[in-house]
Amino acid sequence: MTARDEVVSAIGDALGDVLEREITGLTEDTRLFDDLRLDSSKVLELLMLVEMAVDITVDPDDLDIDRLRTVRSFADYVESRQAIGEGVS
Repeated sequence: MTARDEVVSAIGDALGDVLEREITGLTEDTRLFDDLRLDSSKVLELLMLVEMAVDITVDPDDLDIDRLRTVRSFADYVESRQAIGEGVS
């Protein structure tokens, strides 16, 4: 499993927990709000779960909503945080 696969898997697991249902057919093109019906009340929970799973920190105030449009855009963001060493203190 590549590092990218691990990030996408962590996002999928977190989405399943947040949405309280099994997420099937998840691809990097899956749209979080349109396809999965993620709503703003669940975004913070999703961010916290992904932070714990991949050991990054996210400042919700600095996170542009476009980073959460698709699994791909969110995975890109997560990888960028990993690359700059934004690990949990």
